[in-house]
Amino acid sequence: MLPWNPWLGLQMQFDRLKRREIIAFVGGAAAMWPLAARAQQASSPVVALLSSGRLPDSLIGIFRQGLAEQGYVEGRNVVIDYRHGDNQYERLAGLAAEFARRQVAVIAALNSPPALAARAATTTIPIVFMIPDDPVKLGLVVSLSRPGGNATGVSFLLGDLGPKQLGLLRELVPHAKRIGLMVNPHNANVEASKTEVVMAASAIGVDLKVVEASDSREIEMAFAALVDNRVDALVVGPDSMFFNRRVQITTLAARYVLPAIYNAYDYAEAGGLMSYGTSLPEAFRQAGVYAGRIIKGEKPADLPVVQSAKFVFAINLPTARALGLTVPDTLLARADEVIE
Repeated sequence: MLPWNPWLGLQMQFDRLKRREIIAFVGGAAAMWPLAARAQQASSPVVALLSSGRLPDSLIGIFRQGLAEQGYVEGRNVVIDYRHGDNQYERLAGLAAEFARRQVAVIAALNSPPALAARAATTTIPIVFMIPDDPVKLGLVVSLSRPGGNATGVSFLLGDLGPKQLGLLRELVPHAKRIGLMVNPHNANVEASKTEVVMAASAIGVDLKVVEASDSREIEMAFAALVDNRVDALVVGPDSMFFNRRVQITTLAARYVLPAIYNAYDYAEAGGLMSYGTSLPEAFRQAGVYAGRIIKGEKPADLPVVQSAKFVFAINLPTARALGLTVPDTLLARADEVIE
């Protein structure tokens, strides 16, 4: 039997104490990790997204991609707070005011009504807009090259594309003598959009029938009015409410055997006959890039408004066949996307 060593007992106690301290430290550190992550997230800049209606997750993802290009990744070093007005424009003022009270880092306003609501809510918090209108005419910026205030962003003039859309529709449906134009009367750019198409229709000898709709029920009524007025084809004006109800609209166009052209590829993808408009993914990416640059310290007043120059013309061939239409080879050759 070994002789008793008092120093050995002390050493064993000391070792046990060290093990307990190590376990306590590791356990405490593990418990602190989620707290640290939450603290980091709480201290991260907040990018507020504001839109008229719910946007597809794919487009929000492309906005995130633009932010990531500037080094900002959601959940790591930036927080994204997305709100929408459920296509009820009167809600936007309250949502914008809430973002202003919270002093978010940037408000990304993804359409004209949200941009105007954000501009009314704050003159200090940076605003990045993405709008289908002229931001100078809307009073969002002083000029395209030197915005001069707290707002800048991306402008794609969908309202100016009405005459082009009318021409493409007439090329596919040459017998069309009466063409409908559906607009949302609450859209900030409705009068300018109507004027452009009315003038273009008059120039080519087409009788234009304008119908208005601001919700699902009125969309149904608008189509009934178009049928009653024996229109031969339809131009659907640019509007976020229409975009969010694109399945309803393209379904009604098919039901009433009404050839129609739209302003975004998503309509053609949903079964619409044709679409011609700006590339929304590129516009969303650029808006994300600008939000990231502003978080880094650049000022909206010094960032020129980006004028989107990438347009996409799409044709849905199964829909054309269902409508009894033969798409000319000359039109197919000009299409960027042909849905088979």
